[in-house]
Amino acid sequence: MPVKLHDWLRKHSLKLLAIRDTPHAIAGGVAIGIFFGFTPLFGLKTLLSLFFAWLTGCNLIAAVVAVTLHDVLLPFMPLVYRWEYDVGYWLLSQPHEWPTPWRHLRWTAHTWHSWKTFLTLGKPLLLGSVVCATPVALAAFAVANWLVVRHHRRHPVHPGAPG
Repeated sequence: MPVKLHDWLRKHSLKLLAIRDTPHAIAGGVAIGIFFGFTPLFGLKTLLSLFFAWLTGCNLIAAVVAVTLHDVLLPFMPLVYRWEYDVGYWLLSQPHEWPTPWRHLRWTAHTWHSWKTFLTLGKPLLLGSVVCATPVALAAFAVANWLVVRHHRRHPVHPGAPG
């Protein structure tokens, strides 16, 4: 039986609200997780989120939950990566121009296995992911901070309470 997206999001967002930490630390972890969720660094997103959350004193659990929550966008990631690549390409090109549509490129098997191709595509994609992820992460910080502050006001934790 498939899990409904709404129920899945609710369950994971409640995990964030149940964390006992300052709203700033939780929101910082969320922002870091969302930021690294946008990067094309497959296999390193969670590790980088943990490292930067630890480095900045943000909540580690919030960072992991947020980078995992970002996987909800998985079906749309090819479009997101193309958008990030276009932005990065535009920023790196002098004078600024949009990249050639991929359908007009002629790729051979050798081209896909070349480090030059990896670096040619990777640099604009990484730059574009940083540029595109930054405002989303800042918005995620603001929303998460507001939600956690509101939750803490409605559900105060009393000293000596279990949990």
